[in-house]
Parts: sequence; structure tokens; C-alpha cells
Amino acid sequence: MASEKVETVVAGNYVEMEREEGRNQSSTKTKISNFFWHGGSVYDAWFSCSSNQVAQVLLTLPYSFSQLGMLSGILFQLLYGLLGSWTAYLISLLYVEYRTRKEREKVDFRNHVIQWFEVLDGLLGKHWRNIGLFFNCTFLLFGSVIQLIACASNIYYINDSLDKRTWTYIFGACCATTVFIPSFHNYRMWSFLGLIMTTYTAWYLTIASLVHGQAEGVKHSGAARLVLYFTGATNILYTFGGHAVTVEIMHAMWKPQKFKMIYLLATIYVLTLTLPSASAVYWAFGDMLLDHSNAFSLLPRTAYRDTAIILMLIHQFITFGFACTPLYFVWEKFIGVHETKSILKRSFARLPVVIPIWFLAIVFPFFGPINSTVGSLLVSFTVYIIPAMAHMITFAPAAARENAVEKPLSFLGGWAGMYSINIFVVVWVFVVGFGLGGWASMMNFIHQVNTFGLFAKCYQCPPHKAKA
Repeated sequence: MASEKVETVVAGNYVEMEREEGRNQSSTKTKISNFFWHGGSVYDAWFSCSSNQVAQVLLTLPYSFSQLGMLSGILFQLLYGLLGSWTAYLISLLYVEYRTRKEREKVDFRNHVIQWFEVLDGLLGKHWRNIGLFFNCTFLLFGSVIQLIACASNIYYINDSLDKRTWTYIFGACCATTVFIPSFHNYRMWSFLGLIMTTYTAWYLTIASLVHGQAEGVKHSGAARLVLYFTGATNILYTFGGHAVTVEIMHAMWKPQKFKMIYLLATIYVLTLTLPSASAVYWAFGDMLLDHSNAFSLLPRTAYRDTAIILMLIHQFITFGFACTPLYFVWEKFIGVHETKSILKRSFARLPVVIPIWFLAIVFPFFGPINSTVGSLLVSFTVYIIPAMAHMITFAPAAARENAVEKPLSFLGGWAGMYSINIFVVVWVFVVGFGLGGWASMMNFIHQVNTFGLFAKCYQCPPHKAKA
């Protein structure tokens, strides 16, 4: 019976084993549980991508616009939205290629979540696996750190009786509860709610800024300094580089081969949130944003603003789980508990992963500048350069192109067109994202360390609140 199931998967149906096992459970309680808890459809994947792509960065994009200027800010969002969608598409092709090859060899992925480094290992060997593992894990580690920093930064604008460092301690403990969420299957309800939360926040920022009007004496200097310009650009690079969890989201789908265009559709929706909100806040406050990396800090306190902050806090908890779950999987595989059926055993085994995240969020509380640093040094390779190069090398042999599971779309110009786009992605991101962006973001990051110091008690707080 088991072999028949594997043959079904090899034929290209890609149905998850655990879903087949659950078909015999028809009780009302099970149906309700599955409806809220067990997702794997195309819609679930879209909600996961849309919800995960833009979280706290929604609040720092106006800051990036103040560094770039309005026109450059809009153009970089469109450019990196397209480049991000392209490399997510490449990752999906490589995943399907890897999984198909393995399942033809009768490999059974029951109770095993395929990850990006395993795809690289299977297609290109251990050296690529190690490179992918390093960049992916380091990026997701700091991605989780950024969510904790954002939690502390946001809650401070509702309750400033505690400093931001203390809030980081509190939210670190809260986010540690994500160890109890088994996999991306179980984010169905959270992804749906998360998207509602970011949608509300984006339109609150837009409407509140337009109602507020332009601040007295507002200036829009734009790209006044190259350091600021490329720092802002790499924050946008980071914004549309949220697909470090693409493989895990695909693996949670019942039919992963349908993922190909999902990330592009998610990006189009996200642009309807980020472009109006960033433009409106920058229009209203201009250069004031250069010293206020969190857009909430400039808007007057109202019930609408407090609602947006609370929703973003919940969403950051969800995004923390998205970023941390692949790290949990890697850790489980390392200590040998990944394929155990005991959820409780896996959950407690995951707890050590949270500790370094908690610590780094306290060391580097630089909300805004840290996004650009992570974007230039990690995101540039993790989700742009490595997928493009991996795709080119995987299909370099004529036999690999001929036997590819997924052929190039005709309007792209065949393999030559795909290789041309890949080369552009690698060169552009390496020069502008990693090179110029890395220089600018590190200069800005060092400036924050020199100004506020490591372990800053209350980053960018008013003077009377920031005293240690």
C-alpha cells in the first residue's frame, strides 16, 4: 500500500502523505480543526506569501523614502518586487525538479519537510548545500531578531512606562511559544489574519498621513547623500526578499507545482499596500523621517493608531514564527528529532533556537538600519544571487535542460531568455545590493552603534525616556 502512494506522488500529484492519512477522520471536530489549522491549498500559499512578505518593514519604508526620494523609492519597490518574484519562481522550479528526481528514486518524504539547503544538496552537491545553509539560516535568524526589535519599538508608542529593552525581554518570551506550531500547514488561520492586519495598518498609515497633511516647514531633500540613498535601497531589497521560506511553504502545499506564479500575485497585492502608505507618510513628514525610522512615531495618538500598533504586534508574532520555523526544522534534523511524531518532544527541542535570537535583539536594537544591513549582506545572496546561480548551473548541461520537469515559459525567450534574466539579477544585486548597499548600510549601522551603543536601553526614544 505504501508503494502505491509513492507511485502516485512520482506521477506528479504531490499529495502530502499526512493528508491521505487524515481522510478517514470525518468527525465534526476534525473537520473544524482542519479548516482552521491544516492548510495546503493554493490560497493558503498565497496568504502565507502575502502575509509574510511585508510585516514590520511596512513601518520603515517611509524612512527609506526619506533616504531615496519619492521617485527612486517607487522605482526600487517595483524593481525589487519583480526581481523577488523572479527568484521565487526559480526556487519553485528547483524544488519541483529536486522533488521529482527523488520521488522517482522512491524516496518517501512522510514526516520530513524539504528545505532549501536540501534542494541545493540534491541538485548541486554538498558545497552548495553548505553555502545555502549558512546564508539561509543566518538571514532567518536575523529576520526573527528584527521582528522582536519591531515588537518593542511598536508597543513603546502605546505604553512607554517600560523602555524598549524591557519590552524586548517580554516579547521574546511571548514569541518563544511559536515552538508549539508544528509546520507551515498550521499557519492557515494566522496567515489569513496576518494579511488583514497588514492591510489595515497600510491603509491607516495612508489615510492618517493624508488627513494630517504636510507638517509645518516640511522638506523633501530625497537623495542628499549616497550613504543614505543605498541604505534606503537595501531596505527595499530586504522588503521583497521574504522568500527565504519559499521551499517550506511549497512543501506544505498539497500540489506544490501550482506555486509558480503565487509569489508574483502576492507581490502585486503587497505593492498596493506599500506604495500608497510609504508615499503618503513621506509626503506628510518628509525629512523628519530620517530621525524616525518607525512611521508610528510621527503620527498623533488615536484609537486608530493604537489599533494598528496592536495588530502589527500580533502580526510580528506570526512573522516571527514564519522566520523561525525553518530554523526549528534545521535544528530538529541536527539533533535527530525531526521525524518523530511527538509534537511535544519536537516543541521542547526547539527552545534553544530562540535564545540567540532574544540575545541579538537586545544587543542590536536598531529598528530600521538593521533591515538594510541584513538586506545587503544576507538577503542579496540568500534569495537573489544563490537561486539565480543555482538555476543556471543546474540546467547548464544540455541533458538537464532537455529532461527538465518544468520548461521555460515561451514568452521569456526559452532558456536563453531565462539565463539573460538570471545574469542581470546576479550582476545587479551583487553590485548595487551587496556592494554599494553593503557599504552604505554598514556605514549607517556603525553610526547607530557609535551614537546609541550596543545594548541601547531605548533606541530613538525621547531624551527623558532613553536614560539608562
